[in-house]
Amino acid sequence: MSGHSKWATIRHKKGALDAKRGRIFTKLIKEITIAARMGGGDPNGNPRLRSAMDTARGANMPMDNITRAIKKGTGELEGVNYEEITYEGYGPGGVAVLVECLTDNKNRAASEIRSIFTRHNSNLGSAGCVNWLFHKKGLIVIEAPGVSEDDILAAALDAGAEDVKSDNNIFEVTTSMQDLEKVKAALQKAKIPFTSAKLTMIPQNTVHLEDKDAVQMLKLMESLEDHDDVQNVYANFDISDEVLEKIAV
Repeated sequence: MSGHSKWATIRHKKGALDAKRGRIFTKLIKEITIAARMGGGDPNGNPRLRSAMDTARGANMPMDNITRAIKKGTGELEGVNYEEITYEGYGPGGVAVLVECLTDNKNRAASEIRSIFTRHNSNLGSAGCVNWLFHKKGLIVIEAPGVSEDDILAAALDAGAEDVKSDNNIFEVTTSMQDLEKVKAALQKAKIPFTSAKLTMIPQNTVHLEDKDAVQMLKLMESLEDHDDVQNVYANFDISDEVLEKIAV
């Protein structure tokens, strides 16, 4: 599976989403705020805001938090002015890495992201150095052990999904950018719950990692995601289950 899928599986095994719920809320509030600022506070006319709100509800964020974030974005409440910036670089073994940030201080963010790359035997590159290795797609993640794979396939593919993959009871439904909302609606109609549904970057190919490079890559991904300004990290790596069992993650 893609590097994104492998990392999602690893996080699931570690229970990282529950352990870092407070940090997840902070990142979601930033995304809701900037989505409202850029496209308005009505989710019916703002797909980015609607997607962020769905993800926040999926993470059990209180509605009051969501409402305040929207009002900060629209200017009804005073808030921080966040800027979007993407960093690109190379991880262990030549893995391509994209880091999407929302920050109130671009100079600080650049310095700290560069430091994280350096500490993990990696290099921050120039703009555009790896972006071409990824395609922007819709991605719906389903973590529902009681849901039938056949039901997911039927609902998603009939609605126009491009692909459905599974790994350790985690299903990933890939769509075109244009069909994300349609496939989401089809899953909801079929009463299939999903963890997240958003636009993402899918790698065209993957780099297989072993041993030391695998360990360093996992530590790089975790360190980047732990940074408060980082919203998303994408990388085109793969690690076999056999190697994953041998290393501490």
